[in-house]
Amino acid sequence: MNSNTSISKLTLGTAQFGMAYGIANKSGQVDVNEVTKILDLASASGISTLDTAIAYGESESVLGSQPLKKFSIFTKLPEMTETNIDVVEWVNSHVKNSLMRLRISALDGLLLHRPEQLLERNGNKLYDQMLALKDKGVINNIGISIYQPEELNILSKHFHFDLIQAPYNILDRRMLLSGWLERLNNMGIAFHARSIFMQGLLLLKEGNRPDKFSPWNALWKQWDDWLNETEQTPVEACLSFVLAEKNIEKVLIGVDSYEHLQQIIEAADASTFSLPENLQTNDQQLLNPSRWSEL
Repeated sequence: MNSNTSISKLTLGTAQFGMAYGIANKSGQVDVNEVTKILDLASASGISTLDTAIAYGESESVLGSQPLKKFSIFTKLPEMTETNIDVVEWVNSHVKNSLMRLRISALDGLLLHRPEQLLERNGNKLYDQMLALKDKGVINNIGISIYQPEELNILSKHFHFDLIQAPYNILDRRMLLSGWLERLNNMGIAFHARSIFMQGLLLLKEGNRPDKFSPWNALWKQWDDWLNETEQTPVEACLSFVLAEKNIEKVLIGVDSYEHLQQIIEAADASTFSLPENLQTNDQQLLNPSRWSEL
């Protein structure tokens, strides 16, 4: 895969634009001037997709202050917290407000942050309204953001999606091993890989990882040793692994500076090495960042 093809597969995640995000983030929310530089570099390099969410603090508003004509925009609906709710109005209002904040007329994709709500009382109404907005051309694609492939076993029986977003990285190969990556491709459903750096955890050097991740020291040693043997940087290894997977349409990356994006773009053309078979885990405590607070 040449570098242009690799870079065009990248989607710029923008959580850091709206809040301090990521276990390895030391600088907090990205400054607006830095956002301008990052977006200029992304566009000039061939990155044409941005991923945001209503739950990402000021991210949508910050993006709306920038010229976005060259980008496709994906955003996500938050969790519905009320039980007695006008679902149609709730969806319409959120989408309308997102479009206003982003200063665009249509979304390339609208995803659900908590797709299990589709199986609850208002689930069909929620899905039908997303479809209605797609029919009107307000949204081009509808999808869900999941934590694990098992969620698809039930949801795919009742609903059809245009795209699925899920974690996929060197330590987390569940989407591949479950067979879902190939199944989605055969069904014509796009797959967008996220958490390829595990919020930056995979990029931290030995000695810089928070102590709470010490239960997996054997895994970290294997990771560090393999990087040393192959003379790869963590960024190169993480990127080359995911970009080499033919059934992945887009790869989400989060950056907190212009230099960080530059580093990723330069690493996107790195050679791919065969991974040690046991350099992976199914441990939810490590793979699901929402559970890190329990450590």
